[in-house]
Amino acid sequence: MVGSATLGIILAGIGVAVASSGDGSMTITRNGTVLDGRKIDGYVHIKADDVTIRNSTIKYGGAHAVRIFDGFSGALVENTRIQCTRPETNGLVFGNYTARKVRVSGCKNGFMHSPEAPATIIMSTWNGKPVAAGDLPPAAEPEPTPDPTTPTPEDSPDGSDAGATATMTRAPASRAPSSFPGPDNTGVPPGTTLRPSGSIKVTQDGQVLSGLNITGCVTVTAKNVVLRKSRITCDGIYSIRTIDAVNLLVEDVEINGRGKNSAAVCCGEYTLRRVDISNVIDGPRLGSDVVVEDSWIHHLTRGPGSHNDTLQTTGASNIVVRRNTLEAYNPVTRDPFNACLMIGSTTGPIVSNLVFEGNYCNGGNYSIGVRTDLNAANIRLSGNVFGRNHRYGVIARPDQRGITWDRATNLYADNRRPVVG
Repeated sequence: MVGSATLGIILAGIGVAVASSGDGSMTITRNGTVLDGRKIDGYVHIKADDVTIRNSTIKYGGAHAVRIFDGFSGALVENTRIQCTRPETNGLVFGNYTARKVRVSGCKNGFMHSPEAPATIIMSTWNGKPVAAGDLPPAAEPEPTPDPTTPTPEDSPDGSDAGATATMTRAPASRAPSSFPGPDNTGVPPGTTLRPSGSIKVTQDGQVLSGLNITGCVTVTAKNVVLRKSRITCDGIYSIRTIDAVNLLVEDVEINGRGKNSAAVCCGEYTLRRVDISNVIDGPRLGSDVVVEDSWIHHLTRGPGSHNDTLQTTGASNIVVRRNTLEAYNPVTRDPFNACLMIGSTTGPIVSNLVFEGNYCNGGNYSIGVRTDLNAANIRLSGNVFGRNHRYGVIARPDQRGITWDRATNLYADNRRPVVG
């Protein structure tokens, strides 16, 4: 049996101050603390930034089982069970956290947060029921007619969401059809054993990395590198960055940007396949020679002045985006973000040879954002289905030069009718 003094020494090494002996209540005071595989009979108070609790069980019967205090952010709770032993106890409170695969049971309130202290809740349950925006009362207002004079975010001089205070679509949150990627067929396959790793820089051509639990970020500077069956938890600018790399393959990987990634992946010469991306400001940045397929990009994180996109290109060639689920919509706050796909040529002379086909897309000021000053050639959008949780419409400028919008095959998901007549 470990005595209280011994336990205090152990926990101090990982940045935890213990408020009682044994596996009892604790207060975390050091930034970046990680609790992994713990069984805690008591509360967990978080008074630090970027704390991680994973693969743990927490039982408590007081006020709040897990509490993030005001002024602290970046908490991540994943693959963890929170059990309240009294009916008046709350589970995970009060915001500025990400809950991923968290099971809360027996609690008065499972997950508590607010607009001032938001939360990202992914694949989690409260008393056995999925926690989703569908739990909110559906609004009755009809969807507004798109206003062609409304500026898109990139039309505003400061780059912020120009329409952030406009009336948004109030339809209930659309759910991706079951045939599209989601939690059951993206990310790390069930049963995969992961080995812990820090940040990685890959410099060897042809290197294959598999089965890693990477707490940090990945930089690739080599050719024909493969990263598969791994989890990346990165609070840097990019979870994956290619620098002079060629033909990077990323498959069956989970990316959690901890609400801090400016983009999940940047910038070119890569293929993403069956990748689960969440908790990022922007999803992958689409540079040249990029393929994104069979992947799930969801639960973006709103930051001050951000105009979040699940996918964005600002000038590139040879891009293929097919059979993905792109969720540019927060169903809890009813925030449609900026776009599923934002297309512009602000950092390059042209966007050319872009194929966008067979995707499910929901949200955005416009789900497909097209800048007025876009220089485009051979951009083809066909065979996609769309939800109705956009603010203004599905596509900003379908007839702009260089864009082919297939009116017959780009359909609403609920009635399979063309979204643009």
